[in-house]
Amino acid sequence: MYKIAVVVAALLAVPICVLEVVAEEFPSRVVRLVVPYPAGGGVDNLARPLADRLSQVWNQPVIIENKPGASTMIGGKNVAGAPPDGYALLFTTDSTITSNPFLFTRAGFDPVKELAPITQLVDLHQFVLANPTVKVRSMNELVELAKREPDALNYGSYGIGSQPHLLFEMLRKQTGAQIRQISYRGIAPAVTAVLAGEIQLTLGSLSVSAGYLDTGKLVPLAISRARRLSARPEIPTLAEAGYPDIDPRSWYGLFAPAGTPRAIIEKIQRDVTAVLLEPAFKARHVDALGYTGVGSTPAAFSEFIRQDLGYKENLIKVTGITAEQ
Repeated sequence: MYKIAVVVAALLAVPICVLEVVAEEFPSRVVRLVVPYPAGGGVDNLARPLADRLSQVWNQPVIIENKPGASTMIGGKNVAGAPPDGYALLFTTDSTITSNPFLFTRAGFDPVKELAPITQLVDLHQFVLANPTVKVRSMNELVELAKREPDALNYGSYGIGSQPHLLFEMLRKQTGAQIRQISYRGIAPAVTAVLAGEIQLTLGSLSVSAGYLDTGKLVPLAISRARRLSARPEIPTLAEAGYPDIDPRSWYGLFAPAGTPRAIIEKIQRDVTAVLLEPAFKARHVDALGYTGVGSTPAAFSEFIRQDLGYKENLIKVTGITAEQ
């Protein structure tokens, strides 16, 4: 016990200026940016330009490592188990942090305890997307069809507790609409399956659906957003469509292993936020894709996560979703 106390006292005695020097020298080698989703999806499509820009800012390579699978837990665990030095970062969605803890009792790691929040990157606004062969053009028409023909429709999710899973299960709970879940490894495969007619529905952001909306290959029924998207003003929000309580509240965030020095976390947050706010980067990779840029401080992000944990816990409890589904 005495030895532990001595070690703790020694760590506490490290001058703040020393930690600041460590942060100023960061990074001095390659940084891994782990994305727990497949390449080509909405998460990957923002992670790659961010990594490219950070490589220029830091004058060090920032490489993307796609580690999909197990409802994002493979990639999450990889970063949680990495040395807490800032050289392994997790670029992920709310599913990893605020849904999985209520779904998987044996996930192999605790994202809340083993990952340190750096910054919320964006709020993600997703469309409810349908294959045009499905003769519905509104959420009410979808509900009527699903109730008239139970289990005749399928929706593509990205696993248990993913945004499509939460939304369609909440829709079922509220309306009795029976639509079957088909799981894919990420948003890109799910959207591809809707385009091919393998399934009829999914959720997707503007980044993965814009071209298909323009050509009519995908039909948007509503968007999960407080107000209509200026780029697509004709598409109603879920609230306007009559379903204000089924929004899965999606977001992207950046995390480091727990125990990473505060000075390094704060430096990463400052540099990442500066990139997000660059006019050219913001216009091309945030605004044009229908995201709302955030760039919050670690403290503000931690509080946001605390609130979202409560929201997702209630959503999962109400829908009755379990990891065994």
